[in-house]
Amino acid sequence: MRVVVLGSAAGGGLPQWNCRCPICSLARSEPERVRPRTQSSIAVSADGGDWLLINASPDIRQQLFDNPAMHPREGLRHSPIRAVLLTNGDVDHVAGLLTLREGQPYTLYATSGILESVNANRVFDVMAEGVVARRNVALETPFEPLPGLTVTLFAVPGKVPLWLEGAEVEIGAATETTVGAMIEAGGKRLAYVPGCALVNDELRGRLAGVDALLFDGTVLHDDDMIRAGVGTKTGWRMGHVPMRGGNGSIEALSGVAIGRRVFVHINNTNPVLVEGSAERADVEAAGWTVAHDGLSLDL
Repeated sequence: MRVVVLGSAAGGGLPQWNCRCPICSLARSEPERVRPRTQSSIAVSADGGDWLLINASPDIRQQLFDNPAMHPREGLRHSPIRAVLLTNGDVDHVAGLLTLREGQPYTLYATSGILESVNANRVFDVMAEGVVARRNVALETPFEPLPGLTVTLFAVPGKVPLWLEGAEVEIGAATETTVGAMIEAGGKRLAYVPGCALVNDELRGRLAGVDALLFDGTVLHDDDMIRAGVGTKTGWRMGHVPMRGGNGSIEALSGVAIGRRVFVHINNTNPVLVEGSAERADVEAAGWTVAHDGLSLDL
């Protein structure tokens, strides 16, 4: 199984188009210190030929261009992207569907809760019926989006997408609107959890023994955005568990047998993005890799 991190940043990317926080500024002026990153997405293949895209970032056109394995190879129109899977309905995970509208057949997989949010917005009708098949996937039910690749979706603590929030927002409930994906091929297991509000015992048990984990790294501390002076929301309010802190993911997963540990979906205010920083060194000393666009894993 081959895994490529197409985009490693959270919503807005790095640098965010309208942001002059210290990290976004460094990404513009000193990209050797802070690598620019596109918004969250990965691609997985069992054979290196056909690919499953997990989450369709607004940056998907550039991501596919930057990865030759995703280029057309046959005839006048072709794509090795055979299927797309959504793990939630966040804008940074679904907006790229509008780019994948050029009459190219593929199958879109998601839970009923996520598909309902997509189906309810008529702008997504540009994915023409008869070209893009929409498939409802039940939690805890293995399916094969590609030959040789088995995926099982499972609920993780999270929240509804920002654009679907009402007056009251439930955060931390494990429902089918925020899911993780357990991906298996060739006897190897990859867990992909780009959004998670809390690491609980059920999730720890689920992740035990995986060969690799790509996990929500949105914020280092719960108040990253407040410290940076660019927002008022905490990581918890956004539905993202921090890396550090009493309930942080690093500590919560420290005793779990996991092979490769990689943080993805990293917000532009997170100081671990700075190469050589004390924060980066701390995270790496704990056994984690901070993902960058183009990072690949062969399992």
